[in-house]
Amino acid sequence: MRFVYPKGKEKALTLSYDDGQIFDRRLVEILNKYGIKGTFHLNSAHLFDGQHYPEFVSQEEIKDLYAGHEVACHGENHYSMFLLNDQRALMEVLEDRRRLESLTGKMVQGMSYAFGHCNKNSGEVLKMAGIKYSRKASTTGTFYPPGDFMEWEGTCHHEDNLEDYAQEFLHVPSYVELPLMYVWGHSFEFDRNNNWELIEDFARTVGGRDEIWYATNLEVYEYLTAIRSLEYSADGLTVYNPTLQTIWYMDSKGLHTIEPGQTVYMGKR
Repeated sequence: MRFVYPKGKEKALTLSYDDGQIFDRRLVEILNKYGIKGTFHLNSAHLFDGQHYPEFVSQEEIKDLYAGHEVACHGENHYSMFLLNDQRALMEVLEDRRRLESLTGKMVQGMSYAFGHCNKNSGEVLKMAGIKYSRKASTTGTFYPPGDFMEWEGTCHHEDNLEDYAQEFLHVPSYVELPLMYVWGHSFEFDRNNNWELIEDFARTVGGRDEIWYATNLEVYEYLTAIRSLEYSADGLTVYNPTLQTIWYMDSKGLHTIEPGQTVYMGKR
């Protein structure tokens, strides 16, 4: 038996972009063109309000611009967690959630750390604020799912030999379970470095493939957490799904699901 992504997809791709500058508009257009999903981490205090911060997307366009993608926190004011005590960090995240939820009409439950900084208490503070995952600025260079979602590390930044990683991902060895490619960056970097072709070529290479699940950060979190929440009998042959997620797996007989609240006999190990 082998777990797979929804509808039997063999691997998953997610992207994560910070700050919410106006260059997100072009990035979203490229991702939509190739059917790729991303998560956009915003500092709600920096959103353009008609007078301040014109280099950032406007409050009014948030809901439509990021439709089909995920809006997540980046801290209300982009403060480093290194500089904040727990109380101030909690306020920074909660207010960001509150303002972004009012703009999107959806619950906001993800985050990336401003400057990639976190401290030993950051994960617990974020959990108290209703955050389910948060990404650091470090990368692994691998396609393994994270062990700790509160210290999530991407596969690569988009300027780290992105096309090479794309080819490795498309040909990832079969022994890698639930392979996940996670790309992060800032959309302004494409404009600053005049290399928009980097993300366009990547999207063309990996987009529109039947074997890939294109997901937001939160969708990846929810699915992998559901798999990790399964409950097994002592002999490991019977499994109960206590979550609200449908979980997919493959065995010698084909593709199967474990529905929410369902108990399934898996057969021989």
